[in-house]
Amino acid sequence: MKVVRFTQFGGPEVLEIVDLPDPHPGPGQVRIAVRAAGVDASRLVAEFPEAAALPAAIETATRALDQLGVRSGSTLLINGASGSVGSAAVQLAVVRGARVIGTASPANHEYLRSLGAEPVAYGDGLDERVRALAPDGVDAVLDVAGSGVLPELIELAGVRDHVLTIADFGGAQEHGVRFSSGDAGRAVHVLAEIGELIESGRFSLPVAQTFPLADIAEAHRVSEHGHVRGKLVLVVGSRT
Repeated sequence: MKVVRFTQFGGPEVLEIVDLPDPHPGPGQVRIAVRAAGVDASRLVAEFPEAAALPAAIETATRALDQLGVRSGSTLLINGASGSVGSAAVQLAVVRGARVIGTASPANHEYLRSLGAEPVAYGDGLDERVRALAPDGVDAVLDVAGSGVLPELIELAGVRDHVLTIADFGGAQEHGVRFSSGDAGRAVHVLAEIGELIESGRFSLPVAQTFPLADIAEAHRVSEHGHVRGKLVLVVGSRT
């Protein structure tokens, strides 16, 4: 079987595709044929590209919203709202009845509006732009971008406990805000709920780009560059 592995630390160039013997399941195990996988650290996979884009993003977004206590009437700021996790968080927060303000490049502002968020540009002057929409600040902040703006986000939220990052581990330690990972438990409950939201048109997550498995290094380069609207997906085998 074809597998992707690395034998040294480094950038995407250390990833290599090699052939290994097919694994055989033991008692109580099954072997699945992976057709597509999301380009992310959790390695959650599904059968086809559209489905592969969903699990990791919606679990991460839901876990963060749960930890922040986002509910009806909350005003939530999402820093980096146009990517896969940010887009999922916007829609799931709107479903909960929250008001969502999202940072993104101007080219993605209309996209955020289509998801139900109020867009603002990131960069210098972020505090003033957010306060123009929410003069008293926000109830909670989710940092998806990890762009070094945690001090400004803390100021907008009022207290550190109302800020959570999934992208800036060092900044979380430095500024005393929460860093969310799956170590404390995953929000798998959303996987049973997302089907109804998709069918009702209240949730979608576009596939930004697909790559064959042989181009995994390039897929990671694109992912690291950022500014991707939707999910990057590796197509492992032919669709049947």
